[in-house]
Amino acid sequence: MTNNRPSPVGIMRLINGYWATGVLAAAATHSVFTHLDHGTGTATELASRAGIAERGAQTLLDGLVSVGLVELHEGRYRNTPEAAAYLVEDSPVSLAPFARLKLTHTGSLTDLAEVVRAGGPVKDDAVVEVANNPHWEGIVTAIAAQSVPAAALAAEVLALADAGEISILDVGGGSGIYSGIWLEANPAARATQLDWAPINEIALRLLAERGVGDRFTTVDGDFHTTDFGTSAYDVAVYSHIAHQESPESNVEVFTRLRQALKPGGTLVVNDYVVDDDRSGPAFPLIFASEMLLKTRQGSTWTRSDYRDWLVKAGFEDVSFHTAEPATLVVAR
Repeated sequence: MTNNRPSPVGIMRLINGYWATGVLAAAATHSVFTHLDHGTGTATELASRAGIAERGAQTLLDGLVSVGLVELHEGRYRNTPEAAAYLVEDSPVSLAPFARLKLTHTGSLTDLAEVVRAGGPVKDDAVVEVANNPHWEGIVTAIAAQSVPAAALAAEVLALADAGEISILDVGGGSGIYSGIWLEANPAARATQLDWAPINEIALRLLAERGVGDRFTTVDGDFHTTDFGTSAYDVAVYSHIAHQESPESNVEVFTRLRQALKPGGTLVVNDYVVDDDRSGPAFPLIFASEMLLKTRQGSTWTRSDYRDWLVKAGFEDVSFHTAEPATLVVAR
């Protein structure tokens, strides 16, 4: 009798998916991708350069081949194009720090079944919507690299380099990555970031290091309660915040951002946006689980959600621009 069952390999890979997180984080910790980028090609060479056991080096290389981040070519290991682009250190788009950070978050997944039953976080220290959550200490700089491509794309879409003396408001700007990239693109622009004081201190330091600190100021506060001003800015940005907010909160914030913009001003929203029928894209769909685990009302919202909220807030022209795995929403 012929067995027509499909292969269990795909299911086994998913069940053991935490191995991929562990191997990737361990490789990032020992700068494996950077060593490979500099010419290391064998387990023996990697062990010597990284200061790790040869058995450990071989195991990491095997695991990285398994998950598609390293490949063998004529008997030597090398980074795949994706690893070379996003996991080599000292690159503005390096996700290696984020890989190390995420390994520390894996323990929270043991609560997910109970969180699904409850419909939200079951531990107070899991919630991200509080200023003193240690969640922010490590994540602010680790996630900055994710926003570099989106910030650069937004600068092109808005033609910021030729925009002249514009004023920018970045709400919940974290590391200040948008302000940094936009101020570098436009030497006549000025930017203001609204965020909690400890986070603003990080942004002030990072933008000073970029050489644009003289055109960057901060306002300490919670964006839910701090006044944005009226007709004060040409451009506003709201990046990776809407997913942790409720629909009502997003409409309220978008309305105040519309009021803060000068006539003809532009709001840029960057987030993980799902299709209207919730059939994709894959990453925003699974990211909703993190919002269930860590926020009281957040989720990954659809394109129609954003369009409806922005129209309610007073914007007339809403467009969407792919910035994988996120989406730029531009509203005027």
